[in-house]
Amino acid sequence: MNLPGTDEEIQIIEAFRRGESTAMDRLYAKYANYLTSICARYIANDDDLKDVLQESFIKIFTQISTFENRGKGALKAWMSRIVVNESLQFLRREQKTLSTTLDVEPPDIPDEDPDTEGVDAGAMTDLIRQLPDGYRAVLNLYVLEGKSHKEIAEILGIKADSSASQLHRAKNMLARMIKEFKRSKQ
Repeated sequence: MNLPGTDEEIQIIEAFRRGESTAMDRLYAKYANYLTSICARYIANDDDLKDVLQESFIKIFTQISTFENRGKGALKAWMSRIVVNESLQFLRREQKTLSTTLDVEPPDIPDEDPDTEGVDAGAMTDLIRQLPDGYRAVLNLYVLEGKSHKEIAEILGIKADSSASQLHRAKNMLARMIKEFKRSKQ
């Protein structure tokens, strides 16, 4: 059988199919950090993040037999989708409002992408985790997952206009946070 994908992906998938006891350990060792970083984009609290990640790995391990390998990176993409879905389900279960509004309108900052030059990935993740849940969810789905406002509205159960508004506010808030972060580093 000639499966597409990286050698290591194929070896891990085959180890699961053979029922090898090391398959879970190998998959976890290879992808845990990557999947944790995805989960951290959605879940701000570290204890909640661990719970969501654990649920994600349980789902990955119990459903890997349904995984269809479609080429290089397919396993990583499949697992990423599970983590994103589990993260969004957690936010819904916790009944956190995904359409967070501020009591005070954000200051008038031009709606442009924040200047991230000089901000490393770890710091950026920390800043994004400080955004309110609704802002963070919309920002991640739009910017990182490439979803349209209509798709985001369907996923989060909000209006498309609310998604656009949340994105605007998230970008503005993130831009202010990045400016403050940079000032504190000077």
